[in-house]
Amino acid sequence: MIAALRIGFLAAAFAFSHAVHAQPAPTQADWTEIKRVIAAQREALVSGDGESAFSFAAPSIRSHFGDVSTFMRMVRQSYGALLDARYVEFLEGAVIAGDIVQPLRLVLPDGTVMVAIYGVQRQPDGGWRITACAIAPSTVRSA
Repeated sequence: MIAALRIGFLAAAFAFSHAVHAQPAPTQADWTEIKRVIAAQREALVSGDGESAFSFAAPSIRSHFGDVSTFMRMVRQSYGALLDARYVEFLEGAVIAGDIVQPLRLVLPDGTVMVAIYGVQRQPDGGWRITACAIAPSTVRSA
């Protein structure tokens, strides 16, 4: 149920961002930077550095949550898999209906495999920020 709600939120966020403007396809350098931003946010989240983690969120997300403590409370309540993963691996990113999607495989301590599906958007300054994240079960099993 919660995964379905997250996926619904992600779909709505993507639909909204697409309605605002479709983004051009990322270059290889863009994909590298997108992965760096996601990895840096996850590292900040895992270490408890809320200020840094919040800085990687797009303005729309920052506005929605308002402050670091609200954002971090939401992360702790809804994104435990992202925080607890013992192994992470970037999967191939894609552009879907003009939205840039970067999946991240998460292997949890008990061997459960999940996928964090990130939405990202290029900002006016040329940098990349995270616009959405949904965590869903994977069909892949860990060894």
